Amino acid sequence: MERLDKLLASTGRWSRREVKLLMKEGRVLVNGVPVRGGEEKVEPSAVRIQVDGGDLEIRTRTYILLHKPAGVLSATEDPRQETVLDLLTPELRRQGLFPVGRLDKDTEGLLLLTNDGDLAHRLLAPKSHVDKVYYARLDRPLGEADREAFARGITLADGLKCMSAGLELLGDGQEVLVTLHEGKFHQIKRMIASRGATVCYLKRISMGPLHLEQTLGRGEYRHLSVEEVIKIGGKP
Repeated sequence: MERLDKLLASTGRWSRREVKLLMKEGRVLVNGVPVRGGEEKVEPSAVRIQVDGGDLEIRTRTYILLHKPAGVLSATEDPRQETVLDLLTPELRRQGLFPVGRLDKDTEGLLLLTNDGDLAHRLLAPKSHVDKVYYARLDRPLGEADREAFARGITLADGLKCMSAGLELLGDGQEVLVTLHEGKFHQIKRMIASRGATVCYLKRISMGPLHLEQTLGRGEYRHLSVEEVIKIGGKP
């Protein structure tokens, strides 16, 4: 059961103050009956909620798949630089969304945004080992010895031990696919640098069962399907 005013505000379409005004003016109906006070509790899936005569679809949790462009911060706010939330509509920005994990400022690709804190915690927990696949272009090709080093697990110069990772060589090896089961700071760039190469371009193309389709342009986003939400353990 959820407070009605909280439910309406959670859609991002109205502020708490605007919700109170809607109710005061009799514009909110629950099962056809005007509701004057937001303290009433309802089960969203068991009642029909209407505002100004139109049915209202209530989403208590929101899941957005964003194609993050390079140059944008994986953060909820920053006084000087554009963040991923700045790419969303005002309605979505009012829903308390945050990025699940992060991509470096100069890295683009798949980024999940949600207001489901439990899901984010589970996906980011080290024991979850959610596979993340990245496409990278390098300044020089890597080879079979590098693939084997990734598979064994690389220890960086500062002593950081990286788990076994996948390295798929594309073409002559100057383009690669890297599969990580963890997410440490600048990890791919540092692992590849330890093998004597430099990352020129980096893009995350999948995260667990979620895949970044080619039709989704930089800065564009979409809601996850019900099937995708279920696959990642969210609440459709």
